[in-house]
Amino acid sequence: MFLENLVFDALEPQRLGRFWEAVVGGERLTDVAEGFETRLSIEGGPVLDLCFQRVPQAPADPPRLHLDLAGGGHQGEEVERLLGLGARHLDIGQGAVPWVVLADVEGNPCCVIEDRPSYAGTGPIAALPLESGDPDRDARFWSWLTGWTVVDGLAPRSLRHPSGRGPLLEMLPERVPKGPAKNRLHLDVRLEAGDDPDAVAAGILARGGYELPRLWGDLPWRTYADPSGNELCVLHARAG
Repeated sequence: MFLENLVFDALEPQRLGRFWEAVVGGERLTDVAEGFETRLSIEGGPVLDLCFQRVPQAPADPPRLHLDLAGGGHQGEEVERLLGLGARHLDIGQGAVPWVVLADVEGNPCCVIEDRPSYAGTGPIAALPLESGDPDRDARFWSWLTGWTVVDGLAPRSLRHPSGRGPLLEMLPERVPKGPAKNRLHLDVRLEAGDDPDAVAAGILARGGYELPRLWGDLPWRTYADPSGNELCVLHARAG
């Protein structure tokens, strides 16, 4: 299994997708009315696809997963570049912090991070902070699910691709427990040839996750929640 997709719910997938493609320097894969995909390839590290799917209404709940962008020594210039692409400053009560909080073109929060040694070699996305009811437990869950390994970081627990490159997946203490509303951004994991979907389902259950109802018929993936209730999809292995 491996982490393949970052999936955004979007009112206008093409508009939001083109914004993020410009932010990360992605390679366009799909550009249709109902969906947009762009690929971020980290040299010597993971390949992550950013996928944008149409939803009928904007989410109301605060996001439990967002993107932290690498600013480093050029943080100010990166902020100005994103503002030029259509982002705007956002006040979420962060106060005086060394990072800059922005909203993308659909209002999704993202942060441009100052220089941090732990983010060396991440590429344009420094981290994927995910709210967790138990960072130790959820780090074990996601490490098993993705193959990413525990690394030192500023979050209570951080995971990274085994190459040591690409963004960190950070487990942050949740502000409030997960409610019934679906996360506006979630992660997809892809099975590899030889992976048994039922064994993976049993492993998710054994580690505190659970399968969600199949509300949209027979799809080529199965939908789960991690032990803190964050949605994720497990995609079938690719044919051949």
